Amino acid sequence: MKKIFLLAFGLVQALYFSQTQDLAALASGEYVGMNALFDDKDNLYGYVSLYSYGKSGDKTKKFEYVILDKNLNPVANKEFEGDITAGSYLGYVDFRKKIILRPSSMDYSHVKSSELFTPRSMEIDPASNNIRQKAYYDYENGTFKEISQPKNWKESRKENKEEKKAKGYNYYSTVFEIKEGGFLALELHDYGKYVNNNSLIKFDENKNEVWRYRYNTNGDKKNSEEITVVEKDDKYIYCIALKKNDDKKAFSLLVLDMATGKEVVTKPVSGLSDDTLDNITSFSSTTRSLDNDKTFDDKIVMLGRNFENKQGIGFARMIIDKNTFEVTTNKFNYVPDLSSYIPKIDQFGYVEKNYHLQPRDVFFLKDGSVGILLEKYKIDFNYGVSKTTDLVYVFTDKDFKVKGTKIFAKEKSLATSDYLFSQYINDGNDVVFFYRDLQKDKETKEKNWKLFINTLINGTFKQEIVPISEKDSYSVIPYVGKEGYILLREINEKEKFNKIRLERLNY
Repeated sequence: MKKIFLLAFGLVQALYFSQTQDLAALASGEYVGMNALFDDKDNLYGYVSLYSYGKSGDKTKKFEYVILDKNLNPVANKEFEGDITAGSYLGYVDFRKKIILRPSSMDYSHVKSSELFTPRSMEIDPASNNIRQKAYYDYENGTFKEISQPKNWKESRKENKEEKKAKGYNYYSTVFEIKEGGFLALELHDYGKYVNNNSLIKFDENKNEVWRYRYNTNGDKKNSEEITVVEKDDKYIYCIALKKNDDKKAFSLLVLDMATGKEVVTKPVSGLSDDTLDNITSFSSTTRSLDNDKTFDDKIVMLGRNFENKQGIGFARMIIDKNTFEVTTNKFNYVPDLSSYIPKIDQFGYVEKNYHLQPRDVFFLKDGSVGILLEKYKIDFNYGVSKTTDLVYVFTDKDFKVKGTKIFAKEKSLATSDYLFSQYINDGNDVVFFYRDLQKDKETKEKNWKLFINTLINGTFKQEIVPISEKDSYSVIPYVGKEGYILLREINEKEKFNKIRLERLNY
């Protein structure tokens, strides 16, 4: 799912008018946040707006949610008791089509330091409009136990210390329900400087163990085995396995049968450096995490930086064929692959005035091509501030060969990034993305924000520029909208003005 990052702007001057909603009138509590809801296929489901009524008990706080559909129509609302340590929540839709409210900020103002605990998530059933604490399970030594009351941090530290003293290690497990039916659990023994006795376990709907895949049974400081689950379906679990022996690493594709847990295939992954393969499983830019993978019916595509001698010198792609289990790797480097398009680029991705090309988004299109959106970024260490300038879109073909770039000229900005968000359009064949720029008027010399709406359809870019500026202390925050629209939230805290509206895009 594309990450949505919100930045406050001024009042939009020109876009087509569409649906509106007054967030301030939807509930009487204090507004604490709103976010877009996506289903498990990354389709926009709607929005959830949260309101707080303050402390309601020794360990509880009263909230209210309002669910809006993607046309901004209110479809459900309800008050509920959340944990007193919850400041606000972010919502998402899980594979069961339940809306999960996950704590997004903590409030420790009503709790003593010795009683701090992590607030729990809430689960909304849209069909009945009922809300309850989301069920989480603990698993140890063959026993499932529903977690009904979170332990405070002081109790947890004490128990971990006592267990470590008695056993020499801490037992850790994680249990999660899966859409294929039943549960998966990961368990291990943590000795502090290393872990071992790892297991991936499958349980049925009644929490009975179906199979157990053991690995890293003799792990120590020098030798270890790790597996990262990258995807799963009704038939298989796709993993990247890593074996370490001192400083040597060996990566392989590990596919397990979902029904039996037996190895279907294990084969080495080659063609990329160890650091590159490490990065593909944990890809991030300097400032934010990126969605670096996408699953299609026939393949899983993953992307990361390409490394040589510990230095990032370009980008790499890995494709897992879901039918043949073949693994294909490709890469391109800043030099020479981008040299003819960005003449001042060096081998490590630096361009003019010591700006570095930082990844902001990745687009995996249905024809097999990949788009990588980069932003020129640097930190001024004398003042401790970030600076950004132009955006650069890199085109590749289906074989991951660079076939061109497009540079979006932008004024220097004292910000981490001026990039906003994106979404796929036209059934995943095309894309639209949004960024802002503070530009100076040539005649008045005044600086005003402009919103840039960029569509890439059939390989051709089209750009719409929308003036935005401050007006009477009102500001606008862009959110992702349904396909063909953008959502704009207009606010004025002094006047308690808080409205949202959908505006049609011109493409």
